[in-house]
Amino acid sequence: MAGRDEPPEGTPEGLPSGGEDEYRSVVFDESFIRAARLQEFSAQERMGRHARAVRSRSGWPGRGPGRLLVAMALLVLAFGAAVLMGIHHPYRPPETPRAEPLRTTVVPLAPRDAVPGGTPAELFAHSPAAAFRTGASGVNLPGARGTAHFAYSDVLAALKIAQQYVVTSSLDPSVLMGGPAEKVRDLIAPEQYPQFDRSLATPSADGRHAATGWLVRFDPAQVALAGSEVRVAGVLRYAEAADRTLEVIADHTFVYPLRPAGPRTATAGAGTAGAATADGASLFTVRREVHFRFGAEDLRLHQAQVTLADVQAGPQSCTADAVNRLRPLLAGQHAAGGGPAGTDPYTTGQPPTSLCGTLAASSQPVLPSR
Repeated sequence: MAGRDEPPEGTPEGLPSGGEDEYRSVVFDESFIRAARLQEFSAQERMGRHARAVRSRSGWPGRGPGRLLVAMALLVLAFGAAVLMGIHHPYRPPETPRAEPLRTTVVPLAPRDAVPGGTPAELFAHSPAAAFRTGASGVNLPGARGTAHFAYSDVLAALKIAQQYVVTSSLDPSVLMGGPAEKVRDLIAPEQYPQFDRSLATPSADGRHAATGWLVRFDPAQVALAGSEVRVAGVLRYAEAADRTLEVIADHTFVYPLRPAGPRTATAGAGTAGAATADGASLFTVRREVHFRFGAEDLRLHQAQVTLADVQAGPQSCTADAVNRLRPLLAGQHAAGGGPAGTDPYTTGQPPTSLCGTLAASSQPVLPSR
């Protein structure tokens, strides 16, 4: 009987018996045949209506609805994985918190004596503001560096927005004299628009709606700028907060030369409330500390979230309505009503946040004897 690897009739002539021929390495076992993509029809099948001698065998395991269910299952798994990766992506940027309401404190500073008067140049020369810079040049940018989550360009952009807000809200002549404040409004987050609008329309001493917390403004019926030179000194500081926002603090002192509104006519007499000196001008000092917060969206839209404003301004009377407009005492005038009004701790309801302080004599110009 022929061996497994030899033909039934034995080895053909011309070939070495028992040797390895060139086809011996090819083994057509049962698994190889079943895996073939083509299958030959049987003799009986070829006698029928089949025109071809072979038929194709599907390479996809299974037929019919089963194959569709497998495809749908794979699609659902892929979609679920994509959604899961989107939710837990390690580099997903943090959402910026919504803008909080601005908290304000406005403190009038009452002088002990009559307000000194003179020319603006003379007053500045003999006051602590002698070395201050003029106008916007006093609102300088500090050296900026990137933080953990904000690049150098982001920090610089935040500082410039804060600088623009300070200059616009504290030095723009139209804003100072009670004119339109759209230029200030355009720099804040839209979520703060309602609070801003209410503060300017119906200001109140509730710690949320003081117009003079948002900006510096005077009553044009009472005072006017004595020239365009406003002295300024202060700093801008920044730091990244725990919630991955950028915080900027603007701390500046502004010194305004003021005179009575109307024609420049000298009024004789001094030392009584309502009187003015012959020179007519006086200095009014405002210390503002404004806190800003910036997220990535705020920087993209060139806007700021104004979160805190502490204002101290004088000389004013403690009875002045300082939350609507600042009410400067002019040259020769005294504070009316004495010191701060008493606080009744038994009063219920919303406690007033308006305070009053005493203006230090060293902050006033000391003019030489004439």
